[in-house]
Amino acid sequence: MNFQQLRSVREAARHNYNLTEVATALFTSQPAISRQIRELEEELGIEIFTRAGKRLTGLTAPGQTLLPIVERLLLEAGNLKNASRDFKEKDSGVFFVAATHSQARYALPAVVRDFRQIYPGVSLHLRQGSPQQVADMLLTGAADIGVATEALADYAQLVTLPGYRWSHSVVVPLDHPLRQQSQPVSLQDLAAYPIITYEHGYTGRAHIDEAFSREGLAPEIVLTAMDADVIKTYVELGMGIGIVASIAFDPERDRLLHAIDARHLFEVNLTRIALRRGIWLRDYVYRFIESFVPTLTPEVVHQKLHEGLER
Repeated sequence: MNFQQLRSVREAARHNYNLTEVATALFTSQPAISRQIRELEEELGIEIFTRAGKRLTGLTAPGQTLLPIVERLLLEAGNLKNASRDFKEKDSGVFFVAATHSQARYALPAVVRDFRQIYPGVSLHLRQGSPQQVADMLLTGAADIGVATEALADYAQLVTLPGYRWSHSVVVPLDHPLRQQSQPVSLQDLAAYPIITYEHGYTGRAHIDEAFSREGLAPEIVLTAMDADVIKTYVELGMGIGIVASIAFDPERDRLLHAIDARHLFEVNLTRIALRRGIWLRDYVYRFIESFVPTLTPEVVHQKLHEGLER
């Protein structure tokens, strides 16, 4: 038994049993992947995958039992490497942060700047994507930590930690009637105008939809986007009013727009930090997390990361 065999099994499951994709992911050939899998099956005395001819089609019952064990073995192999690097290369390495567009653009810049000043020997890479893509990057090992508001708490393999709470704002052109009215804006007021906001599954969109639904309102959503800068651009063009994360409005940069506090209209949102359960984090990753959320000390994170795991 060797790690290449285990990686072949894991990647086959991850890539929907497409050995061509597995070979690409592992930088080898399809026959080599097939051989690795078959040799492991022969050594264990069971079939891990079901087959149609030579094509893999799924996991057998034994394979479903063994796959989590394979995942844990490979995770611990990675942990072993990270632990040794903390002793040999304490202040150097490669660090991958997966985040949604809004988090990368508005929440993380100051943290990244400070981190680079403290750890100049660490190569930090920001990978952006949807909340689901952020989760996938964590699960596949393509990212060390993930930052998003939606979806991360839905994965049992991930540990999610509370980050910061935030609310939405309504952004309108400077001459818009909503800016002039004296009473607080209502959902009925907003529903009277075309609305530009986030795509489903992004940046608190679920709370926006829920608020209108509770009032029996069906607002006209004329445009959706993943990023608040895009939303604000189309508001400036007069296509409608925008609903964005409050953190995404900058009075200095957004001089053609006005922001109206909407915390009384939509439920407060929680940005989360996610980690793969049981993973060994380099010391600088703990420090990055603490810089972002001071209450998440290395001791707190480590405890949550290994909670419920066998020691």
